[in-house]
Amino acid sequence: MRQESMETYLFGLSGLLGLLGIQGQGLVLDFSKISDSFPYILWGIPVTLAFSVTSALIGFTWGTVLSIFKITNLKPLKWFADAYTSVFRGTPLILQLAIIYFATPQLTGFTPSGFQAGVATFALNSAAYSSETIRGGIMAVDKGQREAAMTLGVAYPVMMWDIILPQAFKNILPALVNEMIALLKDSALVSTVGALDLMRRGQVVAAEKFIYFEPLIFVAIIYYLMVIALTSVAKNLETRMRKSD
Repeated sequence: MRQESMETYLFGLSGLLGLLGIQGQGLVLDFSKISDSFPYILWGIPVTLAFSVTSALIGFTWGTVLSIFKITNLKPLKWFADAYTSVFRGTPLILQLAIIYFATPQLTGFTPSGFQAGVATFALNSAAYSSETIRGGIMAVDKGQREAAMTLGVAYPVMMWDIILPQAFKNILPALVNEMIALLKDSALVSTVGALDLMRRGQVVAAEKFIYFEPLIFVAIIYYLMVIALTSVAKNLETRMRKSD
C-alpha cells in the first residue's frame, strides 16, 4: 500500500515538474530570453501605482461620505449607502469592470480608456468596502467627545472633520492599508480591458517570446516587492502614530 502511494506521489511530482519545465538535469529557466524586455515590463510599475493610488484616494473619499450617510438620522441617505454597499459587495469585481468599460459607451456615448474604466470601477468598489471600515472607526470613537462637541455648539461638519474622523482614521489605519494592498494586487484585472499595467506587459512579452513562465514570474516578483514595501511603510507609519499617543 505504501509502495503504491509512493509511486503515485512520484508520478504526480514528475508531472508537476514537467509542467514547470524542471527536468532531472536541472532547472529549465532562462531569464536571459526576456532580458531585453525588462524595461518594457518595468514601465508598467508607474501605471500600476498610478491606478492603485488614484483608485484608493477616490475610493477612501467616497467611502468616508458613505460611512457618514450610514450613521446619519436621515433615512434616505442611510438606505442609499446600505443599498450601494450591498450591490458592490454582492457582485464580482471583474463583472463591474466589464459593465463600466463596455456599457458606458452604449449608455452615454463616451468611451473610457482601460485606465479610466479601471479607476472608476475600483474606486466605486473600494468605497463600498472601506465605508464599512470607516463607519466602524467612527463608532469606536468615544460618544462623550461627540456629545461634548454638540454641547459646545460645534457644527456637525466641523465636529466630524476636526474631532471624529482624525481619531477614526488613526484606529483603522491597518485595515485601510490592507485595502490598499488588495487594490494593488487586484489592479491586475485592468489588463483584461487593455490597460498596459504590469500584468498586461508581462502577457505581451510572453506572447512575443512564446514563453510564459519567466515573464509571469518576473511580474509576480515585482508585485510581491511592491506589497512588501507598502507593508513596511504602513508599519513605520503605525509605529510613529502609536508613539504620538
